[in-house]
Amino acid sequence: MDIAIYLHALTALFVIIDPIGAALIFNSLASNGDKRYRYIMATKAIIISGLTLILFGNYGETLFFHLGIDINSLRISGGLLLFFTAFQMITSDIGFSNKGELRDISVFPMTVPLLAGPGTLTLSVLLFSQDMDATGTVAVSAAIICTLLLTFVLMLVSKNLKKIIGKTGDEILKRFLGVILAALAIQFIYDGISNLMLK
Repeated sequence: MDIAIYLHALTALFVIIDPIGAALIFNSLASNGDKRYRYIMATKAIIISGLTLILFGNYGETLFFHLGIDINSLRISGGLLLFFTAFQMITSDIGFSNKGELRDISVFPMTVPLLAGPGTLTLSVLLFSQDMDATGTVAVSAAIICTLLLTFVLMLVSKNLKKIIGKTGDEILKRFLGVILAALAIQFIYDGISNLMLK
C-alpha cells in the first residue's frame, strides 16, 4: 500500500466527510431511538456509504460519461437533497414519522447526501482517477474505510453529548446544525451552477 497516497486521501476525506459533525447530525436525527436502533442505523449507513464511495470512485466517471451527465449536476441535486434535510432539522423533529414510528435514516439522509454526498462522491472519483497502480487503489480504499470507521465509532458515542448539554442544548444544537447544513447545501448548488455556467 502506498502510504503517501493513503495519507493524502485520508486527509481529504476527513475534511469533507467531517466525522465529528456527521456524528452530531446523526445524534440529532436518531435522538429518540434506542441503542439497538442507533447501532443498526449507524452500521447500515457506514456499510452503504463505503460501498457507494468505492464503487462510484472506480466507475462513476465512466458511468457519467456514458449517460451524458455532468458531475456538477450531481452537486446541484445533492445540494437540493441536503437543503431538504436541513429544513426539516430546523423546523421539525425528523426522528419519527407522522405515525410516531422510527424510520430508516441510514440511506437518506445519512448516506446520501451526508456521508456519500456530492462533494464526497466527486472527491472519490478524483482520488481513484489518478494514474496509479493497484497499491494506490488499495490505499484510497483503505483511507475511505478508516474515515468511515472513525465516523461509525463517533456515531455510537454521540448520544453522550446529549447527556452533557441537556434537552434544551440538544434542541439548540439540532437547529444550529440544520442552519450549517442549509449553508453547505446552498454552497453545493452554487458551485454546481457556477461550474456549469463557465463551460
